[in-house]
Amino acid sequence: MRFINVNAIVSGGAAGIGRATAVRLATEGAQIGIADLDLDGATTVVRTTGGIAVRVDISDVDAVELAVNELAVELGSVDLLVNCAGWDLARPFVHTDSDFWLKVVAVNLVGPIAVTHATLPHMSDGSAIVNVSSDAGRVGSSGEAVYSGAKGRVIAFTKALAREMAHRRIRVNAVAPGPTDTAFLASFDETGKLAEAMTKQTPLKKLATPDDVAAAICFLGSSDAAHITGQVSSVSGDLTMV
Repeated sequence: MRFINVNAIVSGGAAGIGRATAVRLATEGAQIGIADLDLDGATTVVRTTGGIAVRVDISDVDAVELAVNELAVELGSVDLLVNCAGWDLARPFVHTDSDFWLKVVAVNLVGPIAVTHATLPHMSDGSAIVNVSSDAGRVGSSGEAVYSGAKGRVIAFTKALAREMAHRRIRVNAVAPGPTDTAFLASFDETGKLAEAMTKQTPLKKLATPDDVAAAICFLGSSDAAHITGQVSSVSGDLTMV
C-alpha cells in the first residue's frame, strides 16, 4: 500500500489511462481528486474509489485554478499530481487550421501547465508530479504533428520544472505511452486496422493497456522512485527506444 495518507489529483481521470491510474492509486490507499471535462465519468470513478470529482476544461486557466482549489480544500493537501488529460484528432497537418492547432496546444500543453501552476501552492515538500506525455512527443507520429509538438513540450516542461522544484524535493517526471488500447486510439480508426498494424510493429506484439501505463505512473509517483526526477519513461512495448 504505497499511497496510504497520500492525497492525489488526477486530471483526465474519467476514462482510459487517467481512470486506470485513479483506480490503482485508490487501491493502494490514496485519497483521489479527479478533474475532468466528463463529470459523469469522473463521478462514476469516485463512487468506486472514494474521493471527489470536479468538472473542468483544463484549457480554461481561470477555471483550472478554481477547480484545483476546490479539490485541494476537500483533500486537505496535495501530495501527488498526475497530469493525464489530453485530446487530439488524427489528420494530416496540411488539412488542419489554426483553430485546431490552438485547441490541441491548449489542452495538451497549456492545460498541464495550468493544472501544475494551480496545484504547486498546495503541495508540501517531498511531493511528486507525473506528466503524461506521449512517445509521439519523442519520435513524432504521422497525422499528429501538432499533438507531437505539444507532447514534446510537455517533456521539456517536465525537465525544467524538475530542476526548479528540486530544492523542495518535489520530483517531476513524465510517462510517454506508446500505442495504448483506449477509446482515444479507437477514435482514430474504427476499423481496428491501425491498432492491428501497430501491434505487428511492436516487438512485444501487443498494445499497452491503460493498466500498463498506470503502473508506470504510480511507480514514478511513489516513494519507490524517491531518487528519480526529470526523467521520461516510455511504455511502448519496445516500439521506441529513446
